[in-house]
Amino acid sequence: MCISRSLFFLSLAPAALGAQVAIPSTPAIREPNLAWLAPVLEQARASSAVAMAQAGPALARARAEMLQAQAALAAIGERLAVSGLLLSGERSARIGRELDRVPPEPLGASQDPADQLYRDARAALNRESYSRAAELFGQLYTKYPRSSYAGDAYYWQAYAYYKRGNDQSLKRALEVLKLQREKSPSASTRGEAETLAARIQGQLARSGDAEAAEAVTAIASRAAMPLPPVPPVAGTPPIPPSVGIAPLPPGSTRRYRGSRDACASEDDIQTAALNALQQMDASKALPILKKVLARRDEGSLCLRRKAMFIVSQQEGVEAEQILLDAARSDPDAEVREQAVFWLSQVNSPTAVLALDSILRSAADPVLQDKAIFALSQQNSTRARQALRDFALRSGVSDELREKAIFWIGQSDDPDRLAFLKTLYGQLKSEELREKILFSISQNEGKDSSPWLLSVAADVNESIELRKKALFWVGQSDYPLSELATLYDRMPNREMKEQLIFVYSQRNEKAAVDRLMQIAKTEPDRELKKKAIFWLSQSSDPRVPEFLASLLEKP
Repeated sequence: MCISRSLFFLSLAPAALGAQVAIPSTPAIREPNLAWLAPVLEQARASSAVAMAQAGPALARARAEMLQAQAALAAIGERLAVSGLLLSGERSARIGRELDRVPPEPLGASQDPADQLYRDARAALNRESYSRAAELFGQLYTKYPRSSYAGDAYYWQAYAYYKRGNDQSLKRALEVLKLQREKSPSASTRGEAETLAARIQGQLARSGDAEAAEAVTAIASRAAMPLPPVPPVAGTPPIPPSVGIAPLPPGSTRRYRGSRDACASEDDIQTAALNALQQMDASKALPILKKVLARRDEGSLCLRRKAMFIVSQQEGVEAEQILLDAARSDPDAEVREQAVFWLSQVNSPTAVLALDSILRSAADPVLQDKAIFALSQQNSTRARQALRDFALRSGVSDELREKAIFWIGQSDDPDRLAFLKTLYGQLKSEELREKILFSISQNEGKDSSPWLLSVAADVNESIELRKKALFWVGQSDYPLSELATLYDRMPNREMKEQLIFVYSQRNEKAAVDRLMQIAKTEPDRELKKKAIFWLSQSSDPRVPEFLASLLEKP
C-alpha cells in the first residue's frame, strides 16, 4: 500500500511551479490507481529543485490530506451515489466552497458579555476541535441570548456538528438550524444556514436516511418548477442581501499559518544551498540537514520546516533516523507532522515501531491522526496490528478510532472482516459501530451482506443501526430476490419503510415490481404512500400506467 517516494516526489513538482496538470479521478477504494502519475513525470524532471524545496512543506501537507480525502471520497462516492438525490457536481462543488468558511473575528466590543466565550468557540473551530466548538457555541446562545453573537452562534454550532460528519451529529445540526430559524430569523448567517441544511440533508440521504432523501427529492422537484413573478407590495423595503462571512486573517486559521506565511520569504538562500548540496552529494547534505533539524532556536523554525522536506527525499537508514528523531522531539508541531507523514513512505520495521509509539503516547490528536494514516500505508503485519490495538482502545477519541477502523477496512488484511465483526460486538458507541457497518459493506466477500442482514434483523440492535445495515446491503450486489421476500418477514414498520427506500435505489425491474406490489396491496396507508412516492421518481416506462390504474375506482 506504500507509495513509491521517488514517484511521489516527482508528482509534486508541477504543483510547485504552478504547472497545469489534469487532476486525476478518484481512485478505487482498495487498490489506489497510480497510473495518473505517468503523464507528469517528464514535467517533474524538468522542474526546479529549489522551487520544490521551497514549496515542499505546504505540498506535503496537501498531499497527505488529499490521499485521505481521495480514499474517503472514493468510499462514499463510488458506493453511495443515490440516484436522483445528489446535487449536480458543479452545484455540489460550489456549495462546498461556500461552506468552507470560518467565523469572523470578534467585534472587539468589550461590553458584550459573550465576547470571550465567542473567542474560545472560534478558536476551537479553527483548530478543528469540532465537538468542543459545538459545545461552546451552544453555551453562548444559551447563557447570553441577547449577545450580538448569539444569532450566528446557532449556525456555527450546526457547522461544527456538520464537520463531525456522523449521522447523529448531522441530525443535531439540523435541529440547531431549526432553532436559529425560530429564535434568530434575522441572523446574518441565515442564508448560509439554508445552504448548510440542504447539504446536510443530501449527506444524510446518501447514507441511507429515507426521510432526508425524500426531502431532498422534493426540494429538487420544486426547484424545477418556475415560479410566477410576484409584484412587490407598495411601501415594502427591499430585502437586503445575505451578509457574507469575512475570511479569517493570516495568523488565525489552521494551526501555524502565520508562521508558515512568514517562512515563505525567509531563509531562501540557505534552503537553496541545502537543496543544491543534496543534488550534488547527498552524503554531505544529510549531516548538515541533521544539524539544522537539531537546532531549537526561534530563528531556525523556517529552516527546519524546509529541511524536513529535503530529508524526506533521501533513501537510507540515516535519513529514516532523522525523520524518526524529528517526529519524536521537534518542538514545532508542523515539523513533527511532516516527519510522521514522510515516515508513511518508509516501509521498515523501525518506522512502524516509531509510528506505533507516537500513536499510543502522543497527546496531540492531529499527530495521532497522521500516525494512523502513516501506519495504514505500511505493508506489514505489525502496522496492521497497531491499528487494531488502537481501534480496541476505550480511552481515546472516538474520532480517531473511527479513522483507524476506516483504514483497517480499506487494508489488504485477509482477516480484517473477522476482526471488524468481533470489534462490533465489543463496542458500545453507536457511532463506532456505524463506522464498522460501513467498513464491512466495502468488503466484497460472500460473508459481508449476510452478516449485515443479521444486524438488520436483530431486534436487540438500535433501529438506526438496523436501518443502516439494511441500506448497505441494498447498495451491494446482494440478490434482489432475497431482499424482496424480506419485506413480508419484517414486522417492524420502520424497517419496512427502509426496505421501500432500498428497493427504490435498485435499478432492476424486479425492484419496481416489488414497489408496485406494495403500493397496491400494503394495508398501511403511510407505507403505501412511500412506495407510490418512490415509484413516481422511477424512470421505468410502466410506472405512469400503473399510477393511473391506482386512480381508477374499483
